[in-house]
Amino acid sequence: MADIRIDYYPTHEEQGIKFRRGHALPFGATMVPNGVNFSIYSSAATSCSLVLFERGEPEPFAEITFPDEFRIGNVYCMIVFDLDFERLEYGYRMDGPFNPEQGHRFDKSIILSDPYGKAIGGRDTWLAKPNWDNIYPYRSRLAFEDFDWEDDRPLELPIEDLVVYEMHVRGFTMHPSSEVRNPGTFSAIRSKIPYLKELGINCIELMPIYEYDEWENSRENPVTGELLINFWGYSTVNFFSPKAGYAATGKFGMQVDELKTLIKELHQNGIEVWLDVVFNHTAEGDHRGHTISFRGIDNKTYYMLTPEGYYFNFSGTGNTLNCNHPVVRNMVLDCLRYWAADYHIDGFRFDLAAILGRAQDGRPLSNPPLLESLAHDPILAKCKLIAEAWDAGGLYQVGSFPAYGRWAEWNGKYRDNLRKYLKGDEGQVGDMAQRILGSPDLYYQRGPTASINFICCHDGFTLYDMFAYNTKHNEANGENNNDGANDNHSWNCGWEGETDDPAINHLRHKLIKNAFAILMVSQGVPMVLMGDEMGRTQKGNNNTYCHDSELNWLNWSLMEENSDLYSFARHTIRFRQAHPVLRNSKHFQHRDYVGSGLPDVSLHGVSAWFPDWSESSRAFAVMFCGDHAKQGSSKDDVIYVAMNMYWEGLAFELPHLPNEKKWYLSVNTDLPHPADSFEIGAEPLLDQQNTVWVGSRSVVILVGR
Repeated sequence: MADIRIDYYPTHEEQGIKFRRGHALPFGATMVPNGVNFSIYSSAATSCSLVLFERGEPEPFAEITFPDEFRIGNVYCMIVFDLDFERLEYGYRMDGPFNPEQGHRFDKSIILSDPYGKAIGGRDTWLAKPNWDNIYPYRSRLAFEDFDWEDDRPLELPIEDLVVYEMHVRGFTMHPSSEVRNPGTFSAIRSKIPYLKELGINCIELMPIYEYDEWENSRENPVTGELLINFWGYSTVNFFSPKAGYAATGKFGMQVDELKTLIKELHQNGIEVWLDVVFNHTAEGDHRGHTISFRGIDNKTYYMLTPEGYYFNFSGTGNTLNCNHPVVRNMVLDCLRYWAADYHIDGFRFDLAAILGRAQDGRPLSNPPLLESLAHDPILAKCKLIAEAWDAGGLYQVGSFPAYGRWAEWNGKYRDNLRKYLKGDEGQVGDMAQRILGSPDLYYQRGPTASINFICCHDGFTLYDMFAYNTKHNEANGENNNDGANDNHSWNCGWEGETDDPAINHLRHKLIKNAFAILMVSQGVPMVLMGDEMGRTQKGNNNTYCHDSELNWLNWSLMEENSDLYSFARHTIRFRQAHPVLRNSKHFQHRDYVGSGLPDVSLHGVSAWFPDWSESSRAFAVMFCGDHAKQGSSKDDVIYVAMNMYWEGLAFELPHLPNEKKWYLSVNTDLPHPADSFEIGAEPLLDQQNTVWVGSRSVVILVGR
């Protein structure tokens, strides 16, 4: 007779439910033979019960208190048998002290979501209003391991070869002009994959897709009556669950499969997927917020608290996750491993990542254990890790983020220097040379791939608004224009907002092209904000976090309206991908180490070989020698980029090319479309091989071959 496994059978029965002691690991709800293993941690609860619901039912069908012998250390674990996996929703009640000064906020009247829940029910469609009278509004569900990935796996593309596109799932396809089925969903992105490929994008960075509450801090605009919500999603309810409201099939509980289908199809088309992850705070807010999960399970473990028991607020949103507590650290690791292993995610961008380096009392740590653990984790070994290297508590670590040889950073200094330079500020040329070369002043040890180069992101002006507005116009947010950053380094070209003046509109388009040209020839990893390639505007609003409207939706008709911008952006992205010398993984040495007759990189002014570093200088050039292209690639052309941000044109003396090579014109932002760029391999020979005229506030790119 075959051996019978004893742990397949119940030892207890209550309310018609059969159960036995479970396994402490893994945390969360895990399907096992004949049942489900439930495991949850709490260091201070005096008792815990498991609450079981039929999907959508207002009242539970059973509630089972964990017997004392089912607690192992501080972990409650139980296997429950004969459950209907498909119809099950579950939660927990925790009993314990309510003593905020000691850090404890237990409340047995509240049913709590599982921090490790793999899907959340109860909020299955976008803008489904939360009912806080419901005894359990955010319901933990099981996720099934039956998705057919076929042979898919994370792409593991070299980071230096990526062109990243920051995208909001709903904003990308919600506008009627997107002409997709199920707009605003994961499935709608699939129909735009041909567009991303045509543009040249091979990596999308998705703004938060975890389950979050769009109704958080919702209100009416006092002037317009417009409903303002939490549109961006930087306020997590559960870190393991994809947002049902972003799935066309969310109302059927199929959001997990819909997201996996999108990722699989993106991978089939050579496009990586990065997630913007928000481990700095949760949607529970401060002591006035709703208790959903963490606060009621173990407030003192999950949050950073003051000695008086209040919440530290380094995130600017009410609370701060206690990421360097070992239990929370393990949760973050388990979460990222889950997304990497079960969703095939290629990389993670960490919102306000400087918080992850703070001790439990808020001090910055010199050797943060969480950052080190993430860098050396075996499952995350091939994932890209990108830090937003600052937080709302004043910790700014661009260039000094603890990297352990693994972390890249959103390079905020690249953004600021390039914006100042593009609008013609003095004293920027020296810094700009560093930024174009991959910021060796910041990342000398790490190499240029530590620098995620961007000019615009979701937080701030769009690229179009950068040159249409001098100041922010956030009145639509209903906060008297007091929210959002004031240091935008923008310039309206002589008129605030939209204008019919052809000279101003020509100048704005030229400056946008300058931005794209410089971004795509810079060493490091370029990131483009959704819609910047077609001149998307937010009407001067630099903090559109609360708008589910055309302020945040990409208007696809702009592709025709601003066809010159789209065509130019596409050209510069393809130009970058065609020239490996623009995508090095190591810093240049400023010398000729292959005998090509030219150094690997050289800097120039209007006189060849003599850059002008003076305070008043606004013009310089950089030349990359393609014989020094990155290891493993074939030899490349010589690339010469001349940048002139003076209000008058300048003649640049060209360096002499060895081996009878000639200069050809690839880009001239001063010329009207379509003469502003030429197809790769079809660039016209430059009439004058000794000098090139660079118009006012213009960029010229030449190819030497």
